[in-house]
Amino acid sequence: MDGADEELTREEPELFMFLASTAHDMKNSISVLCCTLERLLVDQAGKDAQSYPQMAHMLYEAKRLNNNLIQLLALYKEVGKPGYPYDPQGIWLGDFVELVQAQNKVLLASKHITLEIDIDPGQDWYFDEDLILGVVSHAINNAVHYTKDQILLLMRIQGEELEIRVEDNGEGYPPGMLERGNAALCGRAQGVSFANNSTGLGLYFSSEVAKMHKNRGRSGSVRLENGGRLGGGCFVLRLP
Repeated sequence: MDGADEELTREEPELFMFLASTAHDMKNSISVLCCTLERLLVDQAGKDAQSYPQMAHMLYEAKRLNNNLIQLLALYKEVGKPGYPYDPQGIWLGDFVELVQAQNKVLLASKHITLEIDIDPGQDWYFDEDLILGVVSHAINNAVHYTKDQILLLMRIQGEELEIRVEDNGEGYPPGMLERGNAALCGRAQGVSFANNSTGLGLYFSSEVAKMHKNRGRSGSVRLENGGRLGGGCFVLRLP
């Protein structure tokens, strides 16, 4: 290790502390923004205000950002420990879907998008609820950009795997996006698009979360495809 590396290593704890402090301040500010938006939405409810859908979308995105910052701070607290606090448990699919619906209700309602559910609520599976909730909500958020007015969340046990599908009734993913998406899922660099604010990291992180779920020598996986029951884009997550 040369002098520059030693200097960087010595400064890393202070750098992490500074980044965590900045993230914490951002989280507090966004929490205040969320509370303010919720009060404004309550005041505007039933008044047919033109700004209501935009405000609802702002609240949805602000809550997503707040949740992501909380996860980032949780990771900071785990620095120096074996890894992320991966916590798989037996989860009832019906309870999980209620969380998905609650987290995305405002956004979907503001855009007049119907979320169709196809599950057996009496079935359960073993997974990290917080991580998979983030993956599914990310997939629904993507589907909102492509759907005409309908999204399907389908969860079914096939053999020794749970398959979770988020499908839309849009035109389907263009070939270039399927290629870039699959590259991101494999961790291959696809570049950053400032035009559409895309880094591909969302798909990459979804793939990493899927791989954390292992059973009998098999790991979870993610893929993108077109078709499905609604004929549009499909996000497919499989957990062993």
